[in-house]
Amino acid sequence: MAARVEHVVTSGTFSLDGGTWEVDNNVWIVGDDEEALVIDASHDADAIAAAVGDRRLTAIVCTHAHNDHINAAPALAARTGAPILLHLDDRLLWLSIHPDRHPDGYLSDQRRLTVAGTELIVLHTPGHSPGAICLHAPNLGTVFTGDTLFAGGPGATGRSFSDFPTIIRSIRRELLPLPSDTWVRTGHGGTTTIGAEAPHLEEWIARGH
Repeated sequence: MAARVEHVVTSGTFSLDGGTWEVDNNVWIVGDDEEALVIDASHDADAIAAAVGDRRLTAIVCTHAHNDHINAAPALAARTGAPILLHLDDRLLWLSIHPDRHPDGYLSDQRRLTVAGTELIVLHTPGHSPGAICLHAPNLGTVFTGDTLFAGGPGATGRSFSDFPTIIRSIRRELLPLPSDTWVRTGHGGTTTIGAEAPHLEEWIARGH
């Protein structure tokens, strides 16, 4: 059976630089009836595990290590035995949240992950955080962008460990060359496409953000 994309929304808080905000997070599941991979285990391990069901969980991939994207990862890993994967450049952010539980492996640019016969390509897209990544699934016509690109523009860069020129370079280099009809499945909010977001990027640059 062909791989498919499933979606769970979980709710909790995001905390950084002394502030805390209520957030809703998109948790993405890629797989078939036999196995699955989770992208960003946020807030509620029980809800994510229920969505995975009795499928074998091959990996828990973190698009970056802000607390709202990783806070349920250790509990989900303990329940399923799946490894937690993160880009090495976000290791210090991870350890600030989970000092006693290291990731099981570190991702690098262009690494390939496979689930249900479908390949996901790691794209290192720093800017929102040093180790932010996106996952491109060409066979599904989809890129999972975490907090690097949203419907309407780039992710936030006004907090520690983030940088606006860096996120713009990342989007230009790694995301805009993708086919314009590629679905952009984000860490928060609605889905968009690469073609829909290309003009927004130029608007952000022109406004001097």
